[in-house]
Amino acid sequence: MANRSGRVVKLPTGSTTEPGYELTDEQWHLIADLFPETPVGLKGGRPVMASRPCVEGILWMLRSGARWKDLPKHFPSTTTCWRRHKQWSESGIWEKAWARIARLLDRQGRVKHEEAIADGTFSSAKKGVKRLARPSEVKEPRSWFLPTRLGSHLESTQPVLVLTK
Repeated sequence: MANRSGRVVKLPTGSTTEPGYELTDEQWHLIADLFPETPVGLKGGRPVMASRPCVEGILWMLRSGARWKDLPKHFPSTTTCWRRHKQWSESGIWEKAWARIARLLDRQGRVKHEEAIADGTFSSAKKGVKRLARPSEVKEPRSWFLPTRLGSHLESTQPVLVLTK
């Protein structure tokens, strides 16, 4: 795998701190044409980092859930990976790559459709959806002295949550 300077670095075997490739060579060859290699311009300039190390770095980030600044050193720079991820996300390349790999895994029988789920924990609510709210008549009175009377037995009712528009 190439490090940030573009030199090939041999990873130690069995290392748990420096992960290897996320994609097999077969998977990479299936989607490689979606990630174009940009040649250096006529005026010269810094060589562009190859796409596969960037893809591998992005996949490591997505799989690990780590912060961008925690990207291991053998991947391209954090800025390069983040910029490519943004560019490829906006252009729809990730969706095309995912679809190709999903079809390959399905043909190989490695997709268990009965275990497929959708996780909506990060999906936002649509506008106009009912939300939980307290009715005004059961809200506790606001006063500066209530926190000082924690030891007393005040009459209270539990707030009730109702659906409102």
